[in-house]
Amino acid sequence: MKLQIINGPNLNLLGTRETKVYGNMTFDEYFKILKNKYSNLDLHIFQSNVEGEIINKIHEVGFEYDGIILNAAAYTHTSVGIADSVRSINTPVIEVHISNTISREDYRHVSYIGPHAKGIIMGFGLKSYDLAVESFISND
Repeated sequence: MKLQIINGPNLNLLGTRETKVYGNMTFDEYFKILKNKYSNLDLHIFQSNVEGEIINKIHEVGFEYDGIILNAAAYTHTSVGIADSVRSINTPVIEVHISNTISREDYRHVSYIGPHAKGIIMGFGLKSYDLAVESFISND
């Protein structure tokens, strides 16, 4: 099974950014753990702070991979373009958030991506990614 993780803006700062919300681990450190745990899967990671690059990556993998785990971060609440790209592909997308966005600022309560995603996982820290991977495995 081939899965693409796509992380959006500011997630390159995990481990140093708002550690009370996002924890102390970098995503690179976490990804090594994830790859080891799911060594039978073909896992890929892409991160960008640029909306168009995220859309391009969704287009690139959205017809070939078995699944996309998308943490569009702040773009979740603002990007019609990313939502349209998710709606336009064949590959199922799981929307993921490290924090529980519903418990945060009001503007974080709306997801433009959610209506086009297979599901949404939020609030379990980095474990949210594990849960997304498990959802693809259990539906295989």
